[in-house]
Amino acid sequence: MECNKGFSSSYMVLKPEEVKFFDLISILFSTDIEKRKFVDSPEQKEESFRRRWLIFISIAVQKLLLFSSKPMSWIGSLIEMWINLLSSNGSFGRLLLNVFTGKLLIPDKTSPSFTSFIGCFDERKELDRNIKPGDANYLAALSMMASKASYENKAYLYGIVNDHWKMEFLGFYDYWNDYQNKATTQVFLLRDRTGDQDTIVVAFRGTEPFDADAWCSDFDLSWYELPGFGRIHGGFMKALGLQRNIGWPLEVNQDDTRPTPAYYAIRDILREILSQNAQTKFILTGHSLGGALAILFPAILTLHDEKLLLERLEGVYTFGQPRVGDETFGAIMENKLKENRIRYYRFVYGNDMVARLPYDDSALMFKHFGTCVYYNRHYEGKVVVEEPNKNYLSPLAVIPMIANASLELIRSFTIVYTKGPEYREGWLLRVLRFIGLVIPGLPAHSTKDYVNSTRLGSADLLLGHQKRSQ
Repeated sequence: MECNKGFSSSYMVLKPEEVKFFDLISILFSTDIEKRKFVDSPEQKEESFRRRWLIFISIAVQKLLLFSSKPMSWIGSLIEMWINLLSSNGSFGRLLLNVFTGKLLIPDKTSPSFTSFIGCFDERKELDRNIKPGDANYLAALSMMASKASYENKAYLYGIVNDHWKMEFLGFYDYWNDYQNKATTQVFLLRDRTGDQDTIVVAFRGTEPFDADAWCSDFDLSWYELPGFGRIHGGFMKALGLQRNIGWPLEVNQDDTRPTPAYYAIRDILREILSQNAQTKFILTGHSLGGALAILFPAILTLHDEKLLLERLEGVYTFGQPRVGDETFGAIMENKLKENRIRYYRFVYGNDMVARLPYDDSALMFKHFGTCVYYNRHYEGKVVVEEPNKNYLSPLAVIPMIANASLELIRSFTIVYTKGPEYREGWLLRVLRFIGLVIPGLPAHSTKDYVNSTRLGSADLLLGHQKRSQ
């Protein structure tokens, strides 16, 4: 059993890799699941059927993902290479011609022109020229483009930041996960000195479609309680830099053979840059899993009383972010963000399934907090306490979600005429929208819809909220 008592005396850690078929079935009929080897928890109590049912779903999905992890990775790499092969050679016909003439162009995964699977859904590189520095939605639009770009390789990022955005690329990093014994967390930094501002953007990479480990984190119901902070999602803390058995020490003793965990490395980079100029500020952003890491970062800064960084943190902008903690954690974070005048916007588009995970249910403890900016399929936004249909698996929402997915598919063919050529959708996204007829909420998680929301949504929405919060 994993030893967690070094930093938390209250926790529940699900271990799907140790669950066998009959163990999985028995979850539904046994009230003492904390006594079983696939649940590590010091709390012994009887569980309600609804709670057991949700744990059953969580473990079953994770088991399926773990079983499929290698085929998923292989299929993802194959699709990604095929799309870039077509792009490099111009078309399928030209590809065949190049094969027969010996002029086939093989894409290099480390080149500036190689696009990730996520990037293939939305190949836009330019910022929206209609959104200027100082506009209410400027940082939101820049954050989303940075979040989208975070899925790409280092050479691609360097080119898009320096050549297209005319900003300064500060670095791309692959950070260590102490629990998975490998580097799993990717982050890149840029510096925007456009006009009068001097802003560092820290963008965390999110859930990649064929990364089973990342999807397991999204579906995981495990948590750890930090004294004075409430209960926090275990998988997200591990990805940010939680240290095995000791939690969140002020400093870490690094083994020279391993990269530094994300939180500690980024904190040190920011300390150095911010100490050089009193006017420099920074923002945190991320899509999907990246959004969860973005909002957890200031939580650990608060835990460590990092006053300089908290004073310079201008805002946190997340897109399609899953839930990260319980109601206590949310209330504490809202107070801390307000004390430091830090803006936190949680953007949710349509029926995005990831933004509704893990479940917010009376049987569980995960809750959203902060300002939710919700956009419908017309990219009309509004500030709400909670996005509609807050739990993705709600049976009552299935028919409305399928109907909405159908209309989004139709929009895929018409949006180029109603909004302009930059909003054109390619064949790959249309395939995903067809899949959305069966799994509604999946295509809504794409970066395409979030970029569209920050560009087409009214800037007055954020401006009005900023004035009320000042």
